[in-house]
Amino acid sequence: MIANRIKMKLKSIIVVLMLSIQVFGQVNQTLHSELGKSFYVSLNGNDTNPGTKDKPVASFEVARDLIRHYKTTNPYPDKGFTVWVSGGEYEFSESFALNENDSGQPGRPVIWRAVEGEKVTLSGGIQIPQNQFKKVTNKNIKARFRKEVASKIYQVNLKELGITDYGRHQQYGHALSVCPAPLELFYNEEAMTLARYPNTGYIQIGNVIDGGSTPRSGDYSERGAVFEYSDERHEVWAGQKDIWFQGTFKNGYADDKILVESINAENKRVKLAYPHMYGVGNKKPYNHYVALNILDEIDMPGEWYVDREAGILYFYPPSNLKNSKVVVSMLEDPVVSIEGSSHIVFRGFTVEVGRGMGIYLERGQNNLIAGCTVRNIGTSGIFMGQGAKQTVPYITHEHYEGVPVSRRIGNLQGHIYSNTTWDRKAGKNHKILSCDVYNTGSGGIYLSGGNKRDLIPGNNVVENCKVHDYNRRNKFLWSGINIDGVGNRIAHCEIYNSNFQAIYAHGNEHIFEYNHIHHVTLHADDVSAWYIGRDPSDRGHILRYNYFHHCGNADMGNNGIYCDDSSSGITVIGNVFYKMNTVGGILYTNTGWDLTMKNNIIIEPHSYSVVLSQHYYTWYKGRAPIAFGKGKVFEKRLFKDINIQEPPYSDRYPQLSNFMNEIIPGEKWEGMNARRNVFSTNIIFGGSKNPIKISKGESGIFENINNYQTTKDPGFVNMAEENFMLKEDAEVYKKLKGFKPVPFDKMGLYRDEFRKDN
Repeated sequence: MIANRIKMKLKSIIVVLMLSIQVFGQVNQTLHSELGKSFYVSLNGNDTNPGTKDKPVASFEVARDLIRHYKTTNPYPDKGFTVWVSGGEYEFSESFALNENDSGQPGRPVIWRAVEGEKVTLSGGIQIPQNQFKKVTNKNIKARFRKEVASKIYQVNLKELGITDYGRHQQYGHALSVCPAPLELFYNEEAMTLARYPNTGYIQIGNVIDGGSTPRSGDYSERGAVFEYSDERHEVWAGQKDIWFQGTFKNGYADDKILVESINAENKRVKLAYPHMYGVGNKKPYNHYVALNILDEIDMPGEWYVDREAGILYFYPPSNLKNSKVVVSMLEDPVVSIEGSSHIVFRGFTVEVGRGMGIYLERGQNNLIAGCTVRNIGTSGIFMGQGAKQTVPYITHEHYEGVPVSRRIGNLQGHIYSNTTWDRKAGKNHKILSCDVYNTGSGGIYLSGGNKRDLIPGNNVVENCKVHDYNRRNKFLWSGINIDGVGNRIAHCEIYNSNFQAIYAHGNEHIFEYNHIHHVTLHADDVSAWYIGRDPSDRGHILRYNYFHHCGNADMGNNGIYCDDSSSGITVIGNVFYKMNTVGGILYTNTGWDLTMKNNIIIEPHSYSVVLSQHYYTWYKGRAPIAFGKGKVFEKRLFKDINIQEPPYSDRYPQLSNFMNEIIPGEKWEGMNARRNVFSTNIIFGGSKNPIKISKGESGIFENINNYQTTKDPGFVNMAEENFMLKEDAEVYKKLKGFKPVPFDKMGLYRDEFRKDN
C-alpha cells in the first residue's frame, strides 16, 4: 500500500519534469482552440495526458501545474479556469498546496470543483482492505479481553501493509498546544473510539494526595499529581505503559489529556506524569476523567487499539467487515493548503481523514470554499490564518512565549492572549459558504482576518454552514466557530452537539446574524453558547436575529451570551432564546460596559435574563494604571497593545477613553464600575420575576427599561411546534411600545446551489 503511494509520488514528479517536453505543446494547441478554460482530473486518468475531457490527468498536482504553465504561455482566459474532478477517493500523502502562482484574477477565478452529481473525496488516510483483518487467535491477547467479546475482535498487521507511522500520543488541553492526532481509525465514514474505560460516563477523582504543581500560579516544577483511584478496574492497568487519562481535573472549563506515570494497586494510587494547569482536585462533581489507549478495554463495538511495537491494530467492528470501508489517518499537514492564492474557488469536495486540519487558508483574498464536507479530521475542519509554536518548555499562561507558524494550530490561544493585536495573516474577503463540518478533533471552523491594532476589517465570512460534533479530541476552548481579527461575519450557520461553546470571539466589530445554535455547553462549567472575555477593547460586536435553544446544563455554571471580565460594547438585538438551561443569565457579564440587550424574545429561561456580576479579580490593588508588569492585563491591553486614548481607538470608541482613569488613586479605576448597560424592549415569557440580577457589588448598572414579562403566549404562530414568529396582530405589539418584528423564519440554514435542503 505504502509502496504504491511512493510509486505514484515518484511517477508524478517524473511526469512534471517531462511535461514541458511531451505534453505542453499538445496542451497549448488543444486548449487554446477548444478547452482553454478547463482541465480534467480522474482516477482513471494518466498524468502524461494533456488534461482534456477525453484524456484527463490522474492527480490534482499535475492539473495545478498545467494551469501554471498555461498562464505563462497564453493570454489569461476571459472566464478563468475550471478544473473538473471526477468521482472517487483521492489519497494525499502530502498537502495539496496552492500558492501565489495558482491565483485567479478578479471576476476570472480558478475553480476546482467536483463533477456535478459525483462524490469526490480528498483523503489524508489509507484504506485497509477488509480481507486483511483476521480474528485474534493469540491466547495471551484473547485472555485480556472480556470473555463475551473476545471472539468478536479482529486484528490487522499494519507493518505488513507498509504502515509504520502511528504518530504519537501527546498531552493536550487547556493552555496547551493543539497537536496533530496520532493514527485514528474510521469505519464506514465514522470515527471509531480509542479503547477506553468506562464506555460511557467518567471516573471520579478519588482522594488527592498531591495535586501536583500548578503552572497557573507560576509553579513550573513539572510535578504530576498523585491521587487515589475510585474504581477497582485500575488494578488491571497496573504496570502497563502509554495509558492516558483525559478529563476535567480541576475547573469545569479546562480539559487535559495526561500520561499516567504509574498505577499502584497496593495503595490504590495513580501518579500522573505531567501537571495540569490548575493542579488536580476532587471537590466538584465534574472532577473526573476517562482512561484511554488500553488494549484490555476493547469491549464495545467501535473500539480499537494499536500495539505500536508489534504494529498490530486490534478492532471490534460495529458490523460485518465485509463490504465495509476501513481507513486510518496518516497526513499531519492540512489535506488542502491555500497559502497566498487569491480568486480561488474550491467547491463540492469531501475532505477527510487527516491527522491535522482539513482545509487551511493563509493570506490571499477573495477565495471561496463552497459546498464542501469536511469531516473526520484530527484538529480543525477549516482553519483561517496562522497558528503558533510555543517556545517555552512548560505549561504556562502569563509567561507564554512563542512564534507564528503556518499549517499548525499549536498554542494559538496562548499566543493571542499574550499578543492581542497579532495579525494572523488570514487574508481578506474570503468566504466559507454552505459547508458541513463535523467529527473534528479541535473545533469546526476558525475564522480570522483584519488588523486589530489599526481596526482594519478582514471582511471574511462563514455563511450557511452546518457545524457539529467538533470536540472529539480537545474537549474545550475550540468552538464550533472561533473568530478573531476585525470586521468578519458569521451568518445563517447551524452549530450544535457539543459540551463546549458554539462561538468563541476575539477582536472587533464582528457580526453574528441569523444563526441557529442549540444543544451546546452540555457538560462544562463556566461556559456559554457565545463567549468573549478579558479585553475591554474587543468592542463593536453585533449579535442579531439568532435562535438559541436547549443550551447549557442546569447542574453546572452556564450562560447564554457571556461577556466575561469587562467585555464591553456589544449589542444583542432581535434574537430568540428558548429553554436556555443557564444557571447564570441569558446574558451574563463580569463588570461589562456599554452592553445593549434589546428587542429580544426570551422564552422559558431557567433563571435570569441578565446577570451583572461586579467582581474585580482581574484588577490588583495597588497597581499603577499604566504599568506593564506581571499580571497587569488591562494596562497592557489598553495602553501597550493598543492605546485607547489615541486614534483609531479614541475616534472609534470614545466611550472607552476613561476606562483606566483612577477613582481612588492606586486602588480603584473607572473600569471597575459597570456602566451604560441597557436591557430594553424585550419580551420575557416565564422565568424569574425579576429579569435582572446584580450581584457582588452595588456600583454596577444594568438598566431595565420598557420590557414586557408575561406567563401567557404573547402571540406566537405556533408555540407548541416551536414556531416563534409573532403573528401580525400579536397582542404584544400593543403591550410593548417600540417592539419590532423578529425574523424568526429567516434564522438558520437556507437552500442554495450547494445546500439542497436545510
